Amino acid sequence: MKFVDEATIDVAAGNGGAGCVSFRREKFIPFGGPNGGDGGRGGSIYAVADVNLNTLIDYRYARRHEARNGEPGRGSDQFGAAAEDIVLRMPVGTILTDLDTGHVVAELMEPGEKVLICRGGDGGFGNLHFKTSTNRAPRQRTPGWPGESKRLKLELRVLADVGLLGMPNAGKSTLIAAISNARPKIADYPFTTLYPNLGVVRVGLDKSFVVADLPGLIEGAAAGAGLGHLFLRHLQRTRLLLHVVDIAPFEETVDPVAQVRSLVAELRKYDATLATKPRWLVLNKIDMVPEADRAARVKDVLRRLRWKGPVFEISALARQGLDPLVRAAYEHVAAVRAPASVLPDARFET
Repeated sequence: MKFVDEATIDVAAGNGGAGCVSFRREKFIPFGGPNGGDGGRGGSIYAVADVNLNTLIDYRYARRHEARNGEPGRGSDQFGAAAEDIVLRMPVGTILTDLDTGHVVAELMEPGEKVLICRGGDGGFGNLHFKTSTNRAPRQRTPGWPGESKRLKLELRVLADVGLLGMPNAGKSTLIAAISNARPKIADYPFTTLYPNLGVVRVGLDKSFVVADLPGLIEGAAAGAGLGHLFLRHLQRTRLLLHVVDIAPFEETVDPVAQVRSLVAELRKYDATLATKPRWLVLNKIDMVPEADRAARVKDVLRRLRWKGPVFEISALARQGLDPLVRAAYEHVAAVRAPASVLPDARFET
């Protein structure tokens, strides 16, 4: 299935049915009175977060969604029937934005969350509604109220605790396959990953977190170069970034330090807050560096980067050094998830 994380749709709720002007006419009942019923309510449109969906492909081609109008009122005190509502199922993490106003209509953050995005119009009043003691034969009625209509932009931002960041062929797909249940495409050429992959990493029976593998970034990604710029938004909801670096590049002219700096610059250009997220350095393919040169190679990279944060030396292919990385990542995510302790109010302290 093709991964689609953006779509534009038009939604229109149903109009309310018109009220009816009618009078009771029966033999031997000369003063039957008004009996025109109210119109029915138009159908509304709801958005529901569905955990079984992970793409917006359904809305790439089905762009128009209209609810039915309510039925008009009829005589004999018959009210019009209300129209059925429409429920649009979307992946968890979808943002709905009104294209005309730029206002965010809803963010589907919880599985099963249901949000009203277009309200159906109320039905109009029939002349039965206007009957009073002084107006016994009203001929007034009101038309149904129109339903809302909007042009919406759907934007999916995957909900992951940890995001993998790195250049093409840094080993991100191999890493997520080694630590989680994800099975992405892995090959020895750049841009093997064409869309985000999500995997669940289990540390224990009831301990787990979600990791996201994004297409590799290159210099100029924030301006549209390569593929990674299309998916940078998916890093905005992560709690931790793992910057995967190929410590033993295939070409001698490739400098891992320059790659790290260029990607950090791209993050700042795309979103300044994204560059401030916690980011750990993961030096991958350590098994391809001669054992006698490993310490010197790692020390040189850290010195030139002036790196002060956590560093992990791993080999995703050989599955070396993964346990410390996974456990540290889980502890960080668990600490962020935990609610802050409530401090006592100093006003009531004795």
